[in-house]
Amino acid sequence: MGEIVNVGREQVHAVESGPVDGVPLLLTSGLGGAWFDWDPTAALLRERYRVTVFDRPGLGLSPAGVAPPTLRRDAAILEALAERAGRPVVVLAHSMAAFHAEALARLRPDLVRGTVLVDPSHEPEARAAVRPAAVLTPLATAAGVLLGATRLARAAGPSGRRLALRGTSRREDAVPADVIRSVYGRGTVIGTVLAEELAYREAAADLARLRERRPFPPVPLVVVTALGDVSGAGRKREWARGHARLAAMSPLGRQVVLPDALHMVPLDRPGVLADAVAGAVAGVCGAEVAEREGA
Repeated sequence: MGEIVNVGREQVHAVESGPVDGVPLLLTSGLGGAWFDWDPTAALLRERYRVTVFDRPGLGLSPAGVAPPTLRRDAAILEALAERAGRPVVVLAHSMAAFHAEALARLRPDLVRGTVLVDPSHEPEARAAVRPAAVLTPLATAAGVLLGATRLARAAGPSGRRLALRGTSRREDAVPADVIRSVYGRGTVIGTVLAEELAYREAAADLARLRERRPFPPVPLVVVTALGDVSGAGRKREWARGHARLAAMSPLGRQVVLPDALHMVPLDRPGVLADAVAGAVAGVCGAEVAEREGA
């Protein structure tokens, strides 16, 4: 069961579970993701922790965003949800949402107990001399509205979801097909996915500038690296090294390398993430860990 939560000017769909006195966790999905991407992981975590999974504005079951996707907006949403939890949280962030989680840790270290970055996006040299997102986002939104009005979204959205999952996961969606249709058949969701794509490079550039101004706090940090869908030995090494640099942001950082896992780790390898949370909560630190067994 979920509810619509006010987070500043925005509203988000959030699903909470687990003991109210448990360590609070915030789970945030990658580009275009929805709350149910975390279902297998949340099922393992909710026995011990207070788990909040949410949809960014315009995604999942959240209303359309008031402001377009930006690093500032999405870090502020995490900040509001962390404050709502009432004490420092552990943030689990998949893919592009790692930008927002890192920004939160740098801007509000008092709200962050630990961070788990799940096969995170990383663009250490990102620059955005030209910033077209502000101009193009209204066009993406209009395209979503048009698709929704003509009912094309009901076919295009779920098909796009299936296509994306085919190359990034070895399992089916964690929810029934009618739930997928109810979410990805929304024109608002399709428009928001396009808007997040447009905002990606600018968010990476904004994070690069933030790194120059604000240090990452000395909190437990686990970076989970999936290499199963990275082609070529050279690209695998580059991806893993980039994640190792992320783990090195904190003196309590460590990397977990999954040689055969695909990008949708929250769906495919929930046990790995449950172990990462346990380590983060316990304050475990260490060097790179090679995880070779199934979760």
